[in-house]
Amino acid sequence: MQDVALNVSGLFEHGRAVHPNSRIVHYDDDVVTECTFAEFGDDVVRLANGLRDIGLGEGDVVATLCWNNPAHLAAYLAVPSMGAVLHTLNLRLHPDQLAYIVEHAGDRAIIVDETLIPTLALIIDRLTVEHVIVVGDAELAAPPSIAVHRYADLLAGAATTIDWPVVPENDAAALCYTSGTTGNPKGVAYSHRSIYVHTLQISTGSAFGFSDADRVFPIVPMFHANAWGWPHAAWVAGSDIVLGDRHLGVDHLARVITTLRPTATAAVPTLWTGLDTYARENDVDYSSLRLAVSGGSPLSTALVKRLADHDVTLTQGWGMTETSPLLTFSRPEPDTAPEDRIVKQAMTGHIVPGVSARIVGENGAELPWDGESVGEIQLRGATITGAYVGGDGADAFDEGWLRTGDLGAISPGGWLSIKDRLKDGIKSGGEWISTVELEAALADHPDVAEVAVFGVPDEKWEERPLVCIVVKEGAQIGAADLTEHLRDRVARWWVPERWAFVAEIPKTTVGKLDKRTLRGRYDTDQLDVVTPVR
Repeated sequence: MQDVALNVSGLFEHGRAVHPNSRIVHYDDDVVTECTFAEFGDDVVRLANGLRDIGLGEGDVVATLCWNNPAHLAAYLAVPSMGAVLHTLNLRLHPDQLAYIVEHAGDRAIIVDETLIPTLALIIDRLTVEHVIVVGDAELAAPPSIAVHRYADLLAGAATTIDWPVVPENDAAALCYTSGTTGNPKGVAYSHRSIYVHTLQISTGSAFGFSDADRVFPIVPMFHANAWGWPHAAWVAGSDIVLGDRHLGVDHLARVITTLRPTATAAVPTLWTGLDTYARENDVDYSSLRLAVSGGSPLSTALVKRLADHDVTLTQGWGMTETSPLLTFSRPEPDTAPEDRIVKQAMTGHIVPGVSARIVGENGAELPWDGESVGEIQLRGATITGAYVGGDGADAFDEGWLRTGDLGAISPGGWLSIKDRLKDGIKSGGEWISTVELEAALADHPDVAEVAVFGVPDEKWEERPLVCIVVKEGAQIGAADLTEHLRDRVARWWVPERWAFVAEIPKTTVGKLDKRTLRGRYDTDQLDVVTPVR
């Protein structure tokens, strides 16, 4: 067979040549603009040439500090295609972490959206970057050592033809850092090969199955794990791509879905919860969605049921920054009984093609795929990192397998269920209690808005669960009510003795429940814990 390098430029040129009339749709509140793939492809080439014109080339790291907008998508395609490395910056990180990853990655340039200039301005004096490219008209005060360019000017003077370099397929194409909830963020470098393979992987019928009949709306930020791979897969398939910019309020999201009619979208559970609430109070239409994916945090059957009221079939995708990211997808098999479909949709998911998974017990032995044996989930495959940038986090690997830090079980047929983060798992009396399953059972109560469960020390059992609850506005429930709610839903010995009712549950920069902060509040007696009589 012919030996052809799997480069991002190949993905780009395919979408440009084969789907020239597919469209990029940019929603910016009251302004919606469109262009064809052919027109947008010219801008991608202009960007690559413009970056070359200011001295950037193969191997250079070009960062983005952008929302989901056309300039960001152009960088997704142009920067790796020209042999440089795209580094998507998480705009929600603390300024110290943001400065750390820019320097750790060795960024030579940053493409910044004008609305995010205040974020960049906080750290600009601490950076050794050489160029900043501003998307928009706002001014940036930068040190004399940094050249500031206008994105529009860069494109205006650049050619629309280019000869892409043939880059070794195992060279880095993109760079993304973990969210840094425990210490400094760690960098994951995606190779051209891994992006290419992941694009084909998630395009299969076992995953999202995009085609030129689709209109894809990735709500998930493009600065987080390649927006779950959706921009690359949609481009190659010729799906229209809807970009929502910085407008993440549920009123905006509902308007996009209602008026622009995407067929596929993906978001974290908190946004799906918001879309459900908004739809119960406003006139919306979600009927265009053939594919609705939740990720980033566990999906509850309660949320699946609520979205079903709007004729939305909500499914779950699981992945990590380290894994490109998709690993599993919860599409029920055709013969799944109607009463079991909701349970399947809320499961972590079915292992997708190209991913190898195993469960490893505390003694290091591999456990069977019986759906009962719980251990650490470990992964291997062409889309899974083998090391962190700079050699950080070497203890995350076990003889070529990535240690996920997640506790889980695999059922026959490759259905995976995450039970907990390894650090969050509750070992009570020598047996595991799953905080994920406890949270799901509590979320099924109609008066619970949010819930987080974590383990606290217990003199008798070593550890026991503490539940933090946010009650829906106007509702009145107590620990005794929720204890009774759990009796027929989980094992009796799982039922918690400790409860805390809070105004809100803190979130990480990517929308996950921040249990680390909650633990800190518990350790410093900042949570009002109640213990109902049982």
